[in-house]
Amino acid sequence: MNKQTVRDLDLQSKRVLVRVDFNVPLKDGIVADDTRIRAAIPTIQYLLAQSAAVILCSHFGRPKHGPEPEFSVRPVLPALSALLPGRKVHFAADCVGSAAAGQAQNLAAGEVLLLENTRFHPGEEKNDAGFAAHLAAHAEIYVNDAFGSAHRAHASTVGVARLLPAVAGLLMEAELRYLGQAVLNPQHPYVAILGGAKISDKIGVIQNLLRKADKMLIGGGMANTFLRAQGLGLGASLVEESALDTARALLHTDGDRILLPVDAVLGDRFSADAKVQTIAVAEGVPDGWRMLDIGPQTVERFGAALHGCKLVVWNGPMGVFELVSFAAGTNAVARLVADSGATSIVGGGDSVAAIHGAGLAGRITHISTGGGASLEFLEGRILPGVAALNDR
Repeated sequence: MNKQTVRDLDLQSKRVLVRVDFNVPLKDGIVADDTRIRAAIPTIQYLLAQSAAVILCSHFGRPKHGPEPEFSVRPVLPALSALLPGRKVHFAADCVGSAAAGQAQNLAAGEVLLLENTRFHPGEEKNDAGFAAHLAAHAEIYVNDAFGSAHRAHASTVGVARLLPAVAGLLMEAELRYLGQAVLNPQHPYVAILGGAKISDKIGVIQNLLRKADKMLIGGGMANTFLRAQGLGLGASLVEESALDTARALLHTDGDRILLPVDAVLGDRFSADAKVQTIAVAEGVPDGWRMLDIGPQTVERFGAALHGCKLVVWNGPMGVFELVSFAAGTNAVARLVADSGATSIVGGGDSVAAIHGAGLAGRITHISTGGGASLEFLEGRILPGVAALNDR
């Protein structure tokens, strides 16, 4: 973490533009999950405590034709206000333009202004210099606290950072610090746990973490492809045929450190009311059946691999987590990670959902908000939104 943060600047009475990630789910026009909003609150509170005027900008969804009501950031306002009691939180009906500029210039110290969706303007995703200049004109300092968007070279993540003193927020700092442990200078023994549907989605992550980790535990659909690469029959299971050669190559070079399922929970179809059975993987999957979760012996095997580790990174479910009959493996791994006693870093929607669903969030060292940015960081890629920030 060699980037400057909000702690490194004099913020007294400054107007500060903060890139946040308020791309949250809505239900009936109300925020259904305020996790991302809560994640930004420490930075906002820190800035307010320094008597800064705080201007927030975020994308929301994927509008295609300019301003579209269903992609307005406005529904975030009540949830944000509730998390900042006693503070005035204003809303600007656009993120640039004379009205927004006037609101930003007149914002008092200790107040907050939430700008409308940056993606209502095509210049955002094009990283247009003119659009970035209009955003930058709102403030004297730029703070990026949206790690989840740091892998995108957009005007609000990169363009503005070239025009103002640009530093990391507290959430961005935490993401870089903990994910940096996973790829730069990890503690050992170090165990990586990967799940999800496809090897191709995470091939860069697999290759990079195999250079760092002592063991890699693989579940989910991607484990199927490794098992097929070993010559096992997988029935109707999801197998990524185009990745079989990649799986064989990884098993050839690092097979002694890759742990795969030894048993599996099968379903006769992809459905909540599917018939279920558990088999030893070596027996092969019967025709018409498919692997949809890891089995209890695999959970024990993975638990043994985690014993005594100092660092564990987990990204991706062990099965079809959204179906109750096939969620046990993912839930069990959540408990194993929490019980490991290691520095634990968890990312990916289903993995994070399992942690929260089991009430284990307080026992995880760091829960990443990064999504695609986390994966690119774990691959070892340079994230444009991070690179644009001022070095120490």
